[in-house]
Amino acid sequence: MNEGYKEDVFSTSVRAGKRTYFFDVKATRGNDLFMTITESKRVGHENEGPVHYEKHKIFLYKEDFDGFAEGLQKAIDHIRGLQGTGEYRTADSNRKLGREFSENGTSEGFSNNADFDFDDLGKDH
Repeated sequence: MNEGYKEDVFSTSVRAGKRTYFFDVKATRGNDLFMTITESKRVGHENEGPVHYEKHKIFLYKEDFDGFAEGLQKAIDHIRGLQGTGEYRTADSNRKLGREFSENGTSEGFSNNADFDFDDLGKDH
């Protein structure tokens, strides 16, 4: 048992291309709930040498749930609005692109669960 928390309460994951996002709800010894969000990204390819995973973790505490959810929803709504202008790719265009690459063998394609190509997020920052 980890000293920082009492138990795992719930866990779910979302696969998105080479990345997987884990959402883990945990309880402290005092029965406060918090969430960890972990991004795990596969780095390397079996044909090019050893494969390993980079992991990044965010701890989200109960007092921040509403603000976090609100900020995330605003960002998603803004992205969808920008995609509606036709100037940016949509989730459908990413899936089509992924299938084209997959068919000609130059890419793994995208997971059916992916709504975004998360590799594009943050490139301009």
